[in-house]
Amino acid sequence: MAVELNHTIVPCRDKRASAAFLADILGLAAGPQFGPFIPVETANGVTLDFMDADEIPRIHYCFIVTEAEFDEIFARIRRRGLPYWADPGHRTAGEINHLYGGRGVYFDDPDGHNLEVITQPYK
Repeated sequence: MAVELNHTIVPCRDKRASAAFLADILGLAAGPQFGPFIPVETANGVTLDFMDADEIPRIHYCFIVTEAEFDEIFARIRRRGLPYWADPGHRTAGEINHLYGGRGVYFDDPDGHNLEVITQPYK
């Protein structure tokens, strides 16, 4: 049996605002509410289900995109004036990385989740 990730729950303070933030940055759409969740589906069919929560642990989410998509996403990050980093520990501010022959950037969502966008997988 092939194992694939189908969905994950993203705890947040405001599921609508958090789903809209990610969808806007990545150029995706937030779906209609499904039970307690607001879903954002990626191209490979994985759904991030945003759910209001009292406690919000800081979670890391990484998205692989094409070079053109990276340019668009990075432009949205800069237009919003969001802080960004080249590393997951947020030590190299205002830079992107060039690991594995690609490009990558880290930024936080409104709830402090550490978001990463890369053009090449880390293998």
